Amino acid sequence: MRIKFDQYQILKNKIQMIQKIKLLGIFLLLLTINACNEGDDSSLSAQSTSINKILTLGASRVEGSRPEFESYRYELWKSLKENNWIFDFIGTQTDESSYPTFNNMNFDLDHEGRGGWNSGEILNGLGDWLNQTGSADIVLLSSPGGNDALEGMPYSQAVSNINNIIDILQADNPSVIIVIEQMASGRSDIMTTELTDFFTQMQQEVINIAVNKTTTSSTVIAVDMFTGFNDDLLADDVHYNEAGAVFIANRYYNILINVLE
Repeated sequence: MRIKFDQYQILKNKIQMIQKIKLLGIFLLLLTINACNEGDDSSLSAQSTSINKILTLGASRVEGSRPEFESYRYELWKSLKENNWIFDFIGTQTDESSYPTFNNMNFDLDHEGRGGWNSGEILNGLGDWLNQTGSADIVLLSSPGGNDALEGMPYSQAVSNINNIIDILQADNPSVIIVIEQMASGRSDIMTTELTDFFTQMQQEVINIAVNKTTTSSTVIAVDMFTGFNDDLLADDVHYNEAGAVFIANRYYNILINVLE
């Protein structure tokens, strides 16, 4: 009986030792995972590795709000996919609207459209957004100065903000390609003399910005979005309907096919 008891005690001790080893292993594993998490920036793990990372930057004309009004992004995405371009839309925002699949592919919902934001607000947020998304290869800068005009921001301040936005983009990626809109106007019945003057000035100023901000490694391209644009392309006072989204997307596409890798 004594031998059996000793054997039982030895077996019991072995089991307890195995359990302690297992618990120690689990504890060490948890410590390792925690250390990795503390040293890891989760935003970096989600950054795109595409050869053509496209940041769609702007306000509500980028964001869209289906079914009330459209963003150009879906139509541009379809054109690029249809022609087999490799790219990735990036941004900290995710479109919550529903879009049909295209050629059995789901729409890329990432963007940096901030509905209602003016150029100063976009300027203040841009650095943090780029830290989260990683550097863009191409930036589509939508309707620069549009909300500034609607809010009554001084024209000179809007121009300064737009130049500073480009400075941040180029500091983040010295080889970035920036496509900046000569923006389409709002509906004709809201375009007061003051608004018209602001829009017209900015449309021409964008050409100067593109020339002055282009460097040996970073090209800034002005794209005309206002010639041929009319009220039939608007869903409301300032936002695109489907035809308007197609119009804007086509203008972007004709630029992108010459700069995409």
